[in-house]
Amino acid sequence: MAPGRGKARVDAQAGVASPLGVAISENESQTLTMVREALDRKLVKLAFQPVVLARDTNRIAFYEALIRLTDAQGRIIPARDFMDAVEAREMGREIDCAALEAGLDTLSQNPTLRIAVNMSARSIGYPRFQKVLEQGLSRAPSVAERLILEITEDSAMLVPEIVQAFMDDLHERGVAFSLDDFGSGPTIIRYFKDFFFDMVKIDGQFIRNLHADIGTQTVAAALVGVARQFDMFTVAEAVETEAEAAVLRTMGVDCLQGYLYGAPTVKPFWLREDARRA
Repeated sequence: MAPGRGKARVDAQAGVASPLGVAISENESQTLTMVREALDRKLVKLAFQPVVLARDTNRIAFYEALIRLTDAQGRIIPARDFMDAVEAREMGREIDCAALEAGLDTLSQNPTLRIAVNMSARSIGYPRFQKVLEQGLSRAPSVAERLILEITEDSAMLVPEIVQAFMDDLHERGVAFSLDDFGSGPTIIRYFKDFFFDMVKIDGQFIRNLHADIGTQTVAAALVGVARQFDMFTVAEAVETEAEAAVLRTMGVDCLQGYLYGAPTVKPFWLREDARRA
């Protein structure tokens, strides 16, 4: 939650709305309006960022699909600019549905790709999300095996039993699961033996500048060690320098993701090739 958002928006002594509270409310209202219009007009797309093998960074293991919206001026809006405002609302579930639908479409149209799609645990019981998932998985036998669903650590902890049942069902169908932002949220380690995540993504706060910070190295190494004990694949996100990558390889991290290997793009190579053929 952003600083100040949890405070009262009305000055109890003066009996009037505070300037900060008014500004926060107006900004949130504008964000909600923008998201609603984008969803209604289907101005939703995915940006794809490569996740490479640490031992051979020329090889791409999979792509993370990141939701983007387009506003009335045609600007592409990243998730960080609107997800906090909508995550706990039904619009958050609608965004999950749109991202999943676009990701499944991409998988069905490109049989050599593997894609990770972000979702909230709040969407597990959402009827439309289930419908999109079932329809997408039924398109081709290989779609499930190439789909990775990413759930953030704090989201998974909201309803751990429901997440576990959801994962158990889809694991049987070949879908893989990634625990996103590992290390950033409330402890989830005691649930590892029940969850069976296929991979964990170590949060970027433990990656940035770790080559120059012994404390950060210690935490990152501990997270890698925990994942290894549970036979989970490890991905380090927010890798931006060769120095960071070198330390991560020494730790035994399996995959690397970050601007060092490619920024998220709404025009990945397969879409550019489709445009040339057209």
